[in-house]
Amino acid sequence: MSFACVYSRAQVAMDAPLVTIEIHITSGLPKFTIVGLPETSVKEAKDRVRSAIINSHFKFPQERITVNLAPADLPKEGGRFDLAIAVGILVASNQLGNLNLTQQEFYGELSLSGGIRPNHGLLASLIANINSSKVIYISAHNANEAALISNCQIKLASSLNEVCQDLTGQQALNLGLTLSNEVQDPIQYQIDMAEVKGQAQAKRALEIAAAGKHNVMFLGPPGTGKSMLAARMATIMPPLTESEALETATLYSIIGKSVDTQQWRVRPFRAPHHTCSAVALVGGSSNPKPGEISLAHNGVLFLDELTEYERKVLDSLREPLETRKVIISRAARQSEFPANFQLICALNPSPTGCHRDNRASPEQILKYLSRVSGPFLDRIDLQVELPKLKTQELQSNQPGESSQIIRERVVCAQQRQYQRQGKLNAILSNRELEQVVILDNESKAFMALVTEKLDLSPRSYHRVLKVARTIADLADKQAVELIHIKEAISYRAFERLINTLTRV
Repeated sequence: MSFACVYSRAQVAMDAPLVTIEIHITSGLPKFTIVGLPETSVKEAKDRVRSAIINSHFKFPQERITVNLAPADLPKEGGRFDLAIAVGILVASNQLGNLNLTQQEFYGELSLSGGIRPNHGLLASLIANINSSKVIYISAHNANEAALISNCQIKLASSLNEVCQDLTGQQALNLGLTLSNEVQDPIQYQIDMAEVKGQAQAKRALEIAAAGKHNVMFLGPPGTGKSMLAARMATIMPPLTESEALETATLYSIIGKSVDTQQWRVRPFRAPHHTCSAVALVGGSSNPKPGEISLAHNGVLFLDELTEYERKVLDSLREPLETRKVIISRAARQSEFPANFQLICALNPSPTGCHRDNRASPEQILKYLSRVSGPFLDRIDLQVELPKLKTQELQSNQPGESSQIIRERVVCAQQRQYQRQGKLNAILSNRELEQVVILDNESKAFMALVTEKLDLSPRSYHRVLKVARTIADLADKQAVELIHIKEAISYRAFERLINTLTRV
């Protein structure tokens, strides 16, 4: 009777729980059994492992082999356990000598020839081993992901043979830690805010949004630059920190997207089509995967043609916009994904494209705009109307401010917020907001008048104050003044449009 124990990790949302793989070989009729709640892809590992061992010039035991994946109540999926199972069988059958594998972990799907294929969701497992003394064996095809991790002993292998030769000391594999030197911070962008002609108020709104992490809505006829401005939002935001970049890269790793080590600190920009479903936007399936809002984590989610989205799809964003995470519940499990994104949405203010062309009645326009619910609108901090550009603006050759210049002001404003309260203004609770925004009597009277005139909800009232606080930070002012509040109120174009239409 022979026994071996090796280690790997499963992938459950953003977590990577440790999986202990026990291999027991005993006499009896040849049989290969895998237990421990394996899904179909894991059960099929026995055929891949058998062929890989034989084609790697080892002997596959013609005995009774039992593989237990513990803990037994944790579902296991994918081919990531193939390499660990194969190594365990070779150790249990005494083909690799008496090895102690308590300080190693193995991840990799085996090909029938014995090669090691890459795995999805590997970053979560590597992050779990940061600062540990364990040696991690992964596929050489996952080199880009390994390059993002420091303080972790990673060995890249192309085949089962290479792993076995390293374990037995015949030919050592190099540690992959030096790959992190290839990672560079992104500096250059392919697009720039200077390319946008006119629309000074919209550019100012984006600067405020980037500085305080506020959500933005653009209203305007087709061709006024709504999509162009939204695409340049990321260029005026600070680059991702290493921890933010790792978290974002982990989400993309889960869905099988490769990591570009030269651009990994660029903030993500996601722009799903208006036909996407609530599951595609929020995430889901039987084995929950991140949706668009999680793939936009630490970046920008752009919803163009907002009124074309189904109302239930838009309303599914209400909770994530507040909690900055999404919890997907299924009968068998519950998964949590981060969703700390900045929302930019754009829409035409009329079914005809422009509400001033007199081709639609106020009732038709109101019906069209009612596709955006009040609770969803409450979560939008800045609402900006973009007018049609004049001919002289289109023909102007005078360059506007570059993204780099705007980004420098944004970084300075954010530094003031972190020094004062440890977080950005949009994330402040109501109690924290009261401590950093103290209004004088004139400002209180003005806010009371505006709240009644625009019929602001309590949530919208507090969001106006948060925007005013960000405007003050951009101006390097300690206190929020009336001029800052007036500017914040000027970014309520949607509500002013609704009030105008209802008075007609």
